[in-house]
Amino acid sequence: MHESRGRFVWYELMTTDPGAAKAFYAAVVGWRAQDSHMPGMDYTLLYAGEAQVAGLAALPDEARRMGVPPHWLGYVAVDDVDAFTDRATRMGATVHVPPMDIPGVGRFSIVADPQGASIALFRGASDSAGPQAEPGAPGHAGWHELYASDWEKAFGFYAELVGWGKGETMDMGEMGVYQLFSTGDRAIGGMFNKPPMVPMCFWLYYFNVGDIDAAAARVTENGGKVMMGPHEVPGGGWIVQCSDPQGAMFALVGRRG
Repeated sequence: MHESRGRFVWYELMTTDPGAAKAFYAAVVGWRAQDSHMPGMDYTLLYAGEAQVAGLAALPDEARRMGVPPHWLGYVAVDDVDAFTDRATRMGATVHVPPMDIPGVGRFSIVADPQGASIALFRGASDSAGPQAEPGAPGHAGWHELYASDWEKAFGFYAELVGWGKGETMDMGEMGVYQLFSTGDRAIGGMFNKPPMVPMCFWLYYFNVGDIDAAAARVTENGGKVMMGPHEVPGGGWIVQCSDPQGAMFALVGRRG
């Protein structure tokens, strides 16, 4: 089995203004941008220190015409992209991008789970998976959150597809149940039933920062919006949920004081 199976291994922003997005996330998260030099593709790599953590590209014209907004996409490692894409389809998923190669990098597909949230399946060109960043490492993704229409069915889908384990179940009162999920012995995210005012199911990615209040200020100072927070979460962390100037939703997790 591929050693990173089930882990989120990459994050990708599809946006209407790559130049502006590079400047925004450099100011807010501290990422350094570098051109990937991929033949025939304008693709930017985003670094936290010396580690590649994400990519950035222009939202394709066809997607814009179809009304697809700027968005973040997470890549989950699997053993065999073709086989897992077929399995996801048999389980009710919709294929948005069929399996295809990225020369020298790996193979991927993009699917929407049965409730419509999109995710990428990825197999790297090498079986060697990079080390996981330490929890809270600045600039890395610190949490993965699924807004589902039925979290129990969603968990069943991902548990069967990529082997996520069921973690702690938290009661959020009127907001219902928040279900943690894990790879190995590490909780990597949670899922819950989205509020009625949220129009669609989607994944929200949380990026680690230092001082959450300073980071929230950087969001608004650079043209983004803070949609919620700062809000304290179990474990002593603080979060804000935001949209960037082009409208892509993302979140930050950090500390106070």
